[in-house]
Amino acid sequence: MPTDYIPFRETNYFSSLICDYLDENNDLKSFYNRFPKLENFKAQIEEKQGSFSSETRTVLVKSLKNQYASVDISEATKNNIDLLSDNNTFTVTTGHQLNLFTGPLYFFYKIISTINLCTQLKAAYPNQNFVPIYWMATEDHDFEEINFFNFRGRKVQWNREASGAVGELELDGLDKVFEVFASQLNKTTNAETLKQLFKNAYLEHQNLTDAMYYLVNELFKDYGLVIVDGNDTDLKRLFLPYAEDELVNQTSFDKVSQANEKLNKLSDKYKIQVNPREINLFYITKDVRERIVETNGIYKVLNTKMSWSKSEIQKELVEHPERFSPNVIMRPLFQEVILPNLCYIGGGGELAYWLQLKSNFEAQNVVFPMLLLRNSVLMMTDKQKEKLDKLEVSISDLFLKQNQLRTKVTKQVSKIDIDFSSQKAHLEQQFKDLYKIAEQTDESFVGAVKAQEVKQINGLENLESRLLKAQKRKLSDYLERVTILQDDLFPRQSLQERNMNFSEFYLEYGDALIPKLIETLEPLKGEFLVLTI
Repeated sequence: MPTDYIPFRETNYFSSLICDYLDENNDLKSFYNRFPKLENFKAQIEEKQGSFSSETRTVLVKSLKNQYASVDISEATKNNIDLLSDNNTFTVTTGHQLNLFTGPLYFFYKIISTINLCTQLKAAYPNQNFVPIYWMATEDHDFEEINFFNFRGRKVQWNREASGAVGELELDGLDKVFEVFASQLNKTTNAETLKQLFKNAYLEHQNLTDAMYYLVNELFKDYGLVIVDGNDTDLKRLFLPYAEDELVNQTSFDKVSQANEKLNKLSDKYKIQVNPREINLFYITKDVRERIVETNGIYKVLNTKMSWSKSEIQKELVEHPERFSPNVIMRPLFQEVILPNLCYIGGGGELAYWLQLKSNFEAQNVVFPMLLLRNSVLMMTDKQKEKLDKLEVSISDLFLKQNQLRTKVTKQVSKIDIDFSSQKAHLEQQFKDLYKIAEQTDESFVGAVKAQEVKQINGLENLESRLLKAQKRKLSDYLERVTILQDDLFPRQSLQERNMNFSEFYLEYGDALIPKLIETLEPLKGEFLVLTI
């Protein structure tokens, strides 16, 4: 499997904030704990070990065993859950929404990065154990973000009314989605496996949480992946003191707002991913997940008639912790309170908002995890690689915007020199001499020289543009082949991993797909992987 690597910054698909983080920019060091290097995990292990109690481990293991009670658990996963009772066991975590049939490809890269980092840590620190965790976002309510996946350039979509936490959604209508998807598949063994996987997940379970539990477990159980559903009464009871602080003191609003202000001052290129609310908790019951707000000492649930005094909502929290759901600001804190976690692996957008949270963790005396950008991958077939080589286009060129790509390729293959830079430089030198003459005669003559310079430079640029267009027309067949290849590898002019679903690759590679990725992905490599499979 030939591989190539491209620095994330050079792909032009990652934000300035994330690229500066990867470069370990000094200005950002106060926003994270330790940079994810293998040697830095020793101190992270010691810090987390010193703060994570055996009582919390006991509750965690009991909850996980309850969650897995109706799941066909593998020995590797069972052993990993049991290991979490040990004070010398730690986790590496990634999280994701409950996207239909896993959604975009990067779902796989997140989980495989997590599995592979645990393997790498075990080799470096043999006295400790490391368990890969997938955190299911069962309490999310953004149904429109998860109700589809792309297959061969078209949406396979689940259309229904939805409210409340998505994990509790019943699976009405997914039989029709299955029919649509199955009709697009052939009769190969791999296609039949995909059909069965979809059918078993979505037509044999009662809600989206159970369906996703089954699906992810089937895909990754051989690697000991442990799935966590945070919408669990016992786990939320561990978080109760932090939820109460959020209701009463609203600490996260102050701390995250201050961090956002600091980030804004550092660079106008740094985009703030999330803005905190005064209270960063939702109230959830069946079909309801709405924000909690406080006005003049009265706590209300938006868009409902529910309200409490301060003492009443504290009582409600103690009696029903499962009804209080952390939002994007508080969910990371919840995760780190209940898991012996060392590192969170996420995409660029996720890491950007995690960088806003460290000061809140410090205020709550919770260890802030290391933050690792997940592996990003562009998968190419041998045929696509052959086409690329024949066209004499570099893989890095394909990351350009399409118009930029066509221009660059035209200049590369044209037998005529389309670049007029030398002519412009020569002209500018001539006008420098004219300016000297003008300054010695009449000041008004300087303006005339300037106008003439602009006119002639514009003329050259116009000629260059016309020549480029003419060459693009002449090379149209060649450029069309380049464009088609880019469209195949960058659907919708975006990264493959953000658009395509694993099923397209599974049709070709079957059960070999995940092992290929396990074998190749290096979570600490810190560069974009181009993989020919």
